[in-house]
Amino acid sequence: MRLFYPATERNRDVILEVLNRILPKTGHILEVASGSGEHVIHFAKNHPEITWQPSDLAEDSRLSIQAWIDHSGLKNIASPLALDTTAANWPNTPLDALICINMVHISPWEATLGLMEKAGQLLKENGFLYLYGPYQRDGQHTAPSNASFEGWLKEKDNRFGVRHMEEVEQVAVDNGLKLSQIIDMPANNFSLVFHRA
Repeated sequence: MRLFYPATERNRDVILEVLNRILPKTGHILEVASGSGEHVIHFAKNHPEITWQPSDLAEDSRLSIQAWIDHSGLKNIASPLALDTTAANWPNTPLDALICINMVHISPWEATLGLMEKAGQLLKENGFLYLYGPYQRDGQHTAPSNASFEGWLKEKDNRFGVRHMEEVEQVAVDNGLKLSQIIDMPANNFSLVFHRA
């Protein structure tokens, strides 16, 4: 059963605009926390020479991703993996890129630590990690709506939260990555691009 997320429809084109500038012509890309699968379908349609590997920890999300793949008929998307960023069961395949949209704030901090560790291990020399979502900067929220959003996240799970960009950057540096681009996005979100240092 295909899931539909209104936020995905709103942000997929602006995210694709950023990715269009940095994606290789060909390669192997892993999307972490693919959610409904709508993002990876949109990216794969626009970049048919790239092999896309979606993943998600939740079974209902993986079922939705597979339903979207079947519906699309696209041949450059692999079946979704059950991937926990804090576990060791990652595919041991060198990657041209890792893409992770709206996970960092809706997961325990350990999930980000695991993501950065694996990015440092699996990305090829010119590979990149792309993150999208809200962040605090210089110890402050960038908009009142993000402060309210964090309150909602904390009520959902106290381990969740709008992360400090500087702390995320430091974890990246600890794993051999360099924050090469910070791009302001609509609705008080950011695109962060990390390359192998």
